[in-house]
Amino acid sequence: MSDLKKQLRPAIPSIKKKENISTKEKFQNEVLRPIIKLQNNLISSYFEHYLERKKIDFQKFTDDQTTAFVHKLFKSDTQLKTDLRSLIIGLFTLEEYQEYLTLSAQLNRRINSMIQERVTCYYVHKDR
Repeated sequence: MSDLKKQLRPAIPSIKKKENISTKEKFQNEVLRPIIKLQNNLISSYFEHYLERKKIDFQKFTDDQTTAFVHKLFKSDTQLKTDLRSLIIGLFTLEEYQEYLTLSAQLNRRINSMIQERVTCYYVHKDR
């Protein structure tokens, strides 16, 4: 099952292989970024549903307002962050999950930041 999960992940050619990188950065590049890319459509769909449920209409927002609002959501809505993080953690292998547990606080911040950036870019660059 572990190999199958890894095979699903898309390659990200822009990631440069470096020798002297931290464990957190290595985990981010080898595990988090490919999974987040794989889950992009699900992340977008989840966030769309979240906006509908909360009756938030981004059509009325400027790009700066959208960016500020997404930032505010990721600061204040713990359930949103937990749900989105779960979409990523669920695709870890057992070994990756065990490594994640040792660095969970730092990696959670990285996951939240990466997802926030992806959501922001999606809405700021989306055709309105």
